[in-house]
Amino acid sequence: YIKQSQEGDKVFRLPLAIDIYTGTDKKRYNVWTENKTDTLVFSNASQPSLVNVDADKVLLWDKTDNKTADNFIFQFQHARNYMDRKEALDYFNKNGMKELELGLNDNYSDLRRSTIDRLAKSKLAQDAAIIGKIEKIADTDKDKKAKAAAIRFLAATKDAKYQALYNKYVGDSSYSVAAAALGGLSTLDPAKSYQLAKKYSSDAKGALGTVVNNAIINNGTESDFEFISGRYDEAPVSQAKLEMTSSFADYLAKLNDVAKIKKGIDQIIRFRGFIPQQYKNITDPAFKASFEKISKAKGEEIATYITEVFK
Repeated sequence: YIKQSQEGDKVFRLPLAIDIYTGTDKKRYNVWTENKTDTLVFSNASQPSLVNVDADKVLLWDKTDNKTADNFIFQFQHARNYMDRKEALDYFNKNGMKELELGLNDNYSDLRRSTIDRLAKSKLAQDAAIIGKIEKIADTDKDKKAKAAAIRFLAATKDAKYQALYNKYVGDSSYSVAAAALGGLSTLDPAKSYQLAKKYSSDAKGALGTVVNNAIINNGTESDFEFISGRYDEAPVSQAKLEMTSSFADYLAKLNDVAKIKKGIDQIIRFRGFIPQQYKNITDPAFKASFEKISKAKGEEIATYITEVFK
């Protein structure tokens, strides 16, 4: 049976499509709910394989499903609505089920992409069969976002066998794909990623801009200071710049020119000054950690300078 309830004084009359599957046979029931609480009962000759409520996925409501894992597997395979498959994949992900990999073959690119991102964070990330499927997406998928997600997944393995793949796509017209490939190269061939990052730095935006900045900051030398400090100073106030600050601090810690180090510290302080006071308790630990790295590496003079400006 199916139970629906509505809160508040006003009761809405709502259309509800319900698909009941017995094996591959499907029977649709189109009903109306028109009371604060309705209980709908349907008879079936045998245990249904799936009861799919709001089969067209048109209602804006909070739904509690009491489906089993087998019900959700059946739903993914037979209920062909996009949201049906998304619901099933959400369930597989929440419950750590291997069936999450079914999303890699979905016709919708955003489901392929989100499945890759979820697999990367799961215990299934080491599964050889899954990795094989993601390798194929990385090299052949026509959707740029899905391809980028697959390349990022492979880059996280730090396996040198993918270097040819990164070289192939580092110049891709899609910033997201190029960024993922450059990120992979940054681990395997820092020198090359550094040279490519400087090459692309003039017009790199979005995800590529972030990876370019990181590659240059992580591999830059003393002679790159004006370029690197300029990239940092020009970056807009954002979470990305806060994350960039840690890498910039690592770079400053490698320098020997005290004037340059102090200039970089001043740039970090200037960025901090743009952050509203009510958020400083959230962001200041990141700034403190960055400054501690510099102080530890550069000694008393720089440590004293940081104490004077970081208040």
